[in-house]
This record gives sequence, C-alpha cells and structure tokens, in this order.
Amino acid sequence: MIPFNKPYVGDIEVEYAIEAIRSGHLRGDGAFTKRATKLLSDETGCQHVLLTHSCTAALEMAALLLDLREGDEVIMPSFTFVSSANAFVLRGCVPVFVDIRPDTLNIDEQKIADAITSRTKAIVVVHYAGVSCDMSKIMKIANEHDLSVVEDAAQALGSFYKGTALGTIGHLGCLSFHDTKNIISGEGGALLINDKRYLQRAEIIREKGTNRSQFFRGHVDKYTWCDVGSSYLPSDVVAALLCAQLEKLKEITAKRRNLWQLYFAGISASVASVGLPVVPEDCLHNAHMFYLMMESSKARAEFMEQMRLRQVQTAFHYVSLHSSPAGRRYGRVSGAMDVTERASDCLVRLPMWPGLETRSDELLHAIRNSLIGGVVS
Repeated sequence: MIPFNKPYVGDIEVEYAIEAIRSGHLRGDGAFTKRATKLLSDETGCQHVLLTHSCTAALEMAALLLDLREGDEVIMPSFTFVSSANAFVLRGCVPVFVDIRPDTLNIDEQKIADAITSRTKAIVVVHYAGVSCDMSKIMKIANEHDLSVVEDAAQALGSFYKGTALGTIGHLGCLSFHDTKNIISGEGGALLINDKRYLQRAEIIREKGTNRSQFFRGHVDKYTWCDVGSSYLPSDVVAALLCAQLEKLKEITAKRRNLWQLYFAGISASVASVGLPVVPEDCLHNAHMFYLMMESSKARAEFMEQMRLRQVQTAFHYVSLHSSPAGRRYGRVSGAMDVTERASDCLVRLPMWPGLETRSDELLHAIRNSLIGGVVS
C-alpha cells in the first residue's frame, strides 16, 4: 500500500530530540525553541514569532489578541478545518461563512464585502493547499472597513504571495507543524505577529496570562497574573524535532514540488475528465497538496475504491462547516455556497510526501486506470 502521508524524518530528528532530553530542559522556551523561532523568523521574514503547541492554539491566541466579544462576527470560508472557526466561537463570535473561488478553492474575495455588517470585526483567510488567497484585495477591503485579518496559513509554510511569505501579510498569521503538514513536529504551531501592538499581550496570553517572559528577561523582579491566557507553549523536545525539519525545509519543498509537477503533467496530458489545482501567477506554492476535482460524489467514491484496490491510499477533504451541526448552531451563511458544496462532495487528495516522486510512474498508472475503471491486475 502506498500511504496517503508519510512523515519525512531521519537520524537528525532523533539526534536533536535526544539532545533536548539530555539537556534537562524539557519544558517550553528552551534552547531548541529559541533556535526554531530564529529559523522561522529567517524563513518568513517575520520578526515576532511565538511557537505554540498547535495551529489551533495560535488561532485561539489570535482571537484573544483581537479582543473579540460575544456576538462579534468573523468572516471566513466554510471549506476549512474546524479550528479556523472554533477558535473564534470559543470567544462567543459568529462565524460568517462565504463561498470559495472555483479555481484556487480559497475564500472568494468578491463575496467578502457583502458579508460585512456592523458586527464584523475580522476576516479569517485560509490559504488552501498552500496557494495564497488574493491578499491585495482582501487587505484593501479590511483597511476600508477597519477589520483585522488573520491568516490561517496552516498549510502554507514555504509559500509566497508576490514574494511575501504567507502568514506575514495579515495582522496575525498561524502556522501548523502537525504530522500531516510539510514541516512537522508531530503536533505544533506558531503565531506570527505582524502588528507590533499585539506583541506584549501575546507573550502574556501564551504564558498562562502572566508576565513570565518579561521576568526571565529581567524586565520585572517577579511575575504575576496580568491577563487571560493559557498554556500554549510546546515542549523543547517538540521544538527540537521542528528544528531538524526546518533545516530541511528547502529539500522537503523541492521534493514535494517535483512530485506535484509530475502529477500535474502526467494527469493533464492524459485525463480530461477531472479538475486539477490552479496556482495563480503571483503565487509560489509549497506543494502541500495535490487534488483532483471529480464530476460528482459518486465518481469520487468510485475512484477512491479503484485506487484502494490498486493499493494507493487517497483521502477526501473537509465536510463544509456551514453544513455541520456546530456550523449551523454557531454560524451563519452569507450568500450561496455552491463552490464550497461541490468541493466538499467531489474533491479527492492524492498521496503527497517526499520520496514518493520515485514511484510517480506507478502512481500515474494507477490514477489513469482508476479514472477509467480499468480491471485491477
């Protein structure tokens, strides 16, 4: 069986993890945390990076930093992971779901303005598959209406929009290092603070609502409870794994882009019945994902079964949030959701991990035959 995902880890990850354990500093904000933070800052160009134990935690911190309150509205796509909405629902906010573009499957910037009301406080954009939203238009809308922008860049480390790293364009950016992402630490995330107004409070929120970070820098003689917060730090062992991965970022990205190109060329040259990913010219993507858009949910199910019979694991993606029980309970919809519903019903993801490019001929053979329903040999 060719698995859908396979973490790209080696001896260096083990070496760093052992080093972290033997250092005696297993808690957060140790030497490896500082090292990983520097690597992320260098990669993204963001001067203020805080590691967290997950992207979910980074999103929750973003909601706290924006001081969102009960009844405030946050515009976001419905075609996204539940954390994009949950972080704001926990503050009492109402997610306002708008449709996505049919090409990139990102939030449709043309539909945002119609969703804005007097209660709207923020726009949450999700860079699907590591391909950027139209950030120029979105930031223009946000500035015109005095709204904050949070980038859910969970899938987008190593991706750029007009030469700028994703996660660094909005007021706050959130990254993920979950086991399924390009760069992993098992679990893990980071908050990118692009607006300095939020920096001091972010440190306090991350440290359980205390000014502990200021204490360790010698800025105060003792630390105390200052604000709301939680324990958002990852352990230094997690940060050690992340360091090893970040040092291989260019290698990992190159391998993934190679496989992405092999998929695109091989499928577009021989199959006309499915939709393929679209990457606008001003976007440099990190090859986080390669997907096919099937003609129907039935066609998707048949394709996935054919691939399973050929020992290739595939996956579909999000059940649209607006159609979920919690989405109906806590959120509301602005406008039609036709593209979102089609993507939810018809999209199928292909295996994508470094090293798999060596089996591209085998994969393409399986894909072509599965699409035509050929007999499994």
